[in-house]
Amino acid sequence: MSAPNKSYDPVEVEALKPEEIERMRDEALAAFAAADSLDALHEAKVAHTGPTSPLALANREIGALPPHAKADAGKRVGMARGAVNKALAARQAELEAERDARVLVEEAVDVTLPYDRVPAGARHPLTTMMERVADVFVAMGYEIAEGPEAEAEWFNFDALNFTPDHPARQMQDTFFVRGPQGDHGESGVVLRTHTSPVQARSLLERKPPVYVVCPGRVYRTDELDATHTPVFHQIELLAVDEGLTMADLKGTLDHMVQSLFGADMKTRLRPNYFPFTEPSAEMDMLCYVCKGASVGNPDRPCRTCSSEGWIELGGCGMVNPRVLIACGVDPEKYSGFAFGFGIERMLMFRHNVEDMRDMVEGDVRFTRPFGMEI
Repeated sequence: MSAPNKSYDPVEVEALKPEEIERMRDEALAAFAAADSLDALHEAKVAHTGPTSPLALANREIGALPPHAKADAGKRVGMARGAVNKALAARQAELEAERDARVLVEEAVDVTLPYDRVPAGARHPLTTMMERVADVFVAMGYEIAEGPEAEAEWFNFDALNFTPDHPARQMQDTFFVRGPQGDHGESGVVLRTHTSPVQARSLLERKPPVYVVCPGRVYRTDELDATHTPVFHQIELLAVDEGLTMADLKGTLDHMVQSLFGADMKTRLRPNYFPFTEPSAEMDMLCYVCKGASVGNPDRPCRTCSSEGWIELGGCGMVNPRVLIACGVDPEKYSGFAFGFGIERMLMFRHNVEDMRDMVEGDVRFTRPFGMEI
């Protein structure tokens, strides 16, 4: 009976071939050399020295070899990993030295500057944001429309198809102005809960076609916290003309979002219900941080959209025919669309503001970084 044939190798591992190991090493060295910042070098480090890097995976394959072949393969992999780690350390030292030299120049302080200069003022970022959004629509041919903040209940609710028993008409949701006898609600006047009453006023004051955008302050009985405030700002849009459809609404939404957040941004509509529009929808925009790449990808979580890929902006839809009739517009001839969203919410998205209370407390340390943009 013959002895076992120990020279026979039943396992051929592609990743452990000398030329393959050399290729992995050379790719890592090239990636480190091409990194032009510490952040880029960190990404290259994870890709080429991390637990899922090609050389790390090849090292795991050594266990699949017969005993006599393990030493030679281990030596090849070890030398390659050593060369990679040495190149990584050298490149990191170079980039850190460049960063330190740059910081010394960029962050230098001129101690001879006068200390008593009058600090520059700043416009409130809510004002700037509201005007910037309005300018998008003015450039499209829309008019700016305004209305009173102490609004008639008919304009705030009845003209917009809110039924008498609608929850929004209760005192726990709406600020009612005291009547002559001191009773709430008797005067028929409320602090407007949305900018939508300006839509009704615009339809009564203008003959179709009507294209208006309505920015302004609104009031609701919310507690002041990080994401709510009883006094906030909205901007509303109304278009009434012959032949308007949901396609026109979608195109307008896309143009607005692209003007504010970039040409590659998109919107989507989700069915919803609002008394003054039919059909109604919630408007979402593509997350401007991850652009949807975080969805189903635990390696790239996104705090801005909670890895959902979309951010809710506000409500929209086709103007309810009952609203048109209430304002004296023939729904058989004209149709329209409307949408609205909160300026505070838009500011939080655009500038990563985490606490809404910072917007209302009047601290110049919050407003000054936004500058004097006009």
